[in-house]
Amino acid sequence: MSTDSPRTGDEWSRAELLARIVTESQRHYADYSLFNQAMADHVGLHPTDMQCVALLDMEPGPVSTGDIARLTGLTSGSATRLVDRLVKAGIVERQADPHDRRRSLVSLSPEARERIGKAWDTPGRAFGAVLQDYSDAELAVIADYLHRAAEVGRAQAKRLTSGDAG
Repeated sequence: MSTDSPRTGDEWSRAELLARIVTESQRHYADYSLFNQAMADHVGLHPTDMQCVALLDMEPGPVSTGDIARLTGLTSGSATRLVDRLVKAGIVERQADPHDRRRSLVSLSPEARERIGKAWDTPGRAFGAVLQDYSDAELAVIADYLHRAAEVGRAQAKRLTSGDAG
């Protein structure tokens, strides 16, 4: 089944639509992986580091290294090495946790936020342009799907890493 067809949703059977969504989701993941690699190369980071930077950018405030491990799926040791690399590169800053002196919190440095933000200007506009022709109701469905799919992805990653093959 070709997914390049100009047919509308009313002209697809439910089975065809579900198959198309699966196929397009797989393509999106593969293409976004390529994009993430290209963006990481462009700003001089490893793709995992770029993923961490993107996740930190979405957080409302500084996070612990344990939070970074949870957000990225890395072990605590790997998350610590990731933060060490990013601190050394000037991408993140560590600060003392005001509620627990034994912990430090990590946030993007202002310089990195600006530099990486500039690198996102053109791609951000391009991705935003894709959404311009959708109605508010359609955007709500897209946002809901992405949210639910992300929840399933996190749950399945947790299941797989826990050794639960079922």
